[in-house]
Amino acid sequence: MSPNVKGAVLALVAFGLFSTHDVFIKTLGALYSPIQIVFFSVLLSFPLATVMLMRDAKPGTLLPVHPWWMAVRTVGAVITGVSAFYAFSALPLTQTYAILFATPLLITVLSIPILGETVRLQRWLAVIVGLAGVMVVLRPGATDLTLGHAAAIVAAVAGSVASIVVRKIGAEERTVVLLLYPMVANFVVMGAALAFVYKPMPIEHLGLLAIVSAMAWIAGRFIIAAYQTGEAAIVAPMQYSQIIWASVYGLIFFNESIDKATAVGAAIIIASGLFIVFRESRSGNSENTPVLRTRSRVGTPSAFRISSMMTSGRARDKAPQNERLPE
Repeated sequence: MSPNVKGAVLALVAFGLFSTHDVFIKTLGALYSPIQIVFFSVLLSFPLATVMLMRDAKPGTLLPVHPWWMAVRTVGAVITGVSAFYAFSALPLTQTYAILFATPLLITVLSIPILGETVRLQRWLAVIVGLAGVMVVLRPGATDLTLGHAAAIVAAVAGSVASIVVRKIGAEERTVVLLLYPMVANFVVMGAALAFVYKPMPIEHLGLLAIVSAMAWIAGRFIIAAYQTGEAAIVAPMQYSQIIWASVYGLIFFNESIDKATAVGAAIIIASGLFIVFRESRSGNSENTPVLRTRSRVGTPSAFRISSMMTSGRARDKAPQNERLPE
């Protein structure tokens, strides 16, 4: 098996795990507030975060080098988690994924003011076409837009902000710092709001949330291995396999079927995202390649950052040996 094929397979496994993770979120979301789900999923992730801290031998403090950018990223991560979890509970899985797939398009736009990236005409056209695909999914005027649709859009925007900020500061911040601040913020903010929405949870539901946290971390490890093994231009598009999982899981567990507008819109969004990924993978087209090097999993607040763990030459896309590739 070639490195690229192996990397693609590892990524497919990772995104399959993430999609299964989202089935649990949707199931629990029918019973509990997303605030409660985020709170307990983060709480149950702290033992895993502690293990990561114990293995980090890099000296230094947990104070961020760029506190204001870290604050922006943390706020974005908190908004992303609760918004995405609500969207999964309120919308069909395929619709939620279709809207979240707009994240690479938004990252491309945000790369201009935040990274100083130059976006040429072809990528601008891809962004415009992709956003048109989002409108096809939403069908404003032809269907009622709900709070779930708004939450998915907010998750895509906030997730893009959080991811592109990590691309900007990740080379100078410790991985544990990038991990802990959003986790602690989610714990504090959702914990404060928990008093208004809390419902008693039986032990089996807490067990499901523990599985959710574990699956997010295991999937993250698979993504790291995928990028360490294969080229980013091959691995990155594997995220779109989630639409297949969503279609299957939606039909089996929630009696959901993908409608024509969602299928067409998702195809447009995916095609636009693939165009941006493959264009960025060509030498000289992008100085920062913000989509390829901004590897995000929108909507999983308990997942760790994969930045500095990705150290192989293939994962770096020919970046300098000392460059870190943040999520």
